Amino acid sequence: MGSRTSASSTQRAAVNDVARRPLYTADERRRRDASGWTLVQGVLAPIQFLVFLVSLGLVLRFLATGEGHVAATISVVTKTLLLYTIMVTGCIWEKVVFGRYLFAPAFYWEDVFSMLVLALHTAYLVALFTGALGARGQMLLALAAYAAYAINATQFLLKLRAARLDQARLGGAPARPELLA
Repeated sequence: MGSRTSASSTQRAAVNDVARRPLYTADERRRRDASGWTLVQGVLAPIQFLVFLVSLGLVLRFLATGEGHVAATISVVTKTLLLYTIMVTGCIWEKVVFGRYLFAPAFYWEDVFSMLVLALHTAYLVALFTGALGARGQMLLALAAYAAYAINATQFLLKLRAARLDQARLGGAPARPELLA
């Protein structure tokens, strides 16, 4: 029984160490703070979110009234192009900070879910350009893409909060607290 208790407490200690491990190492934090791509992400993320909110309103208006299809379509395409831009620049940022373009351990699940977000937005573009699904079906697909985006944005906001809590726990203020990365 003693070895069982010892193994159990060793496992708990390992889990606690992982749970307390900061999001960024000191070197990664320095690279993050020194990179211009951090600023790019910090600017693009709120712009994309604002476009998302406007587009969501336009899509919902179209679905409720049947009016404003062109405006809703333009807004979804604009949101999708911004998504592609933030994904490409985010991959570059991840390479600079973590040494890989995607699926760095610190952002693994956010990147996995980002692939779903990209797939749904791309499916919308395919449906739009092929005429598949019809206008209503395309807008419902856009809503599915937007739901996935909202979940993914929440994941990244939670990581931002975790990074700030790590920074506070480690006793230092973030070098650039206005940034979202």
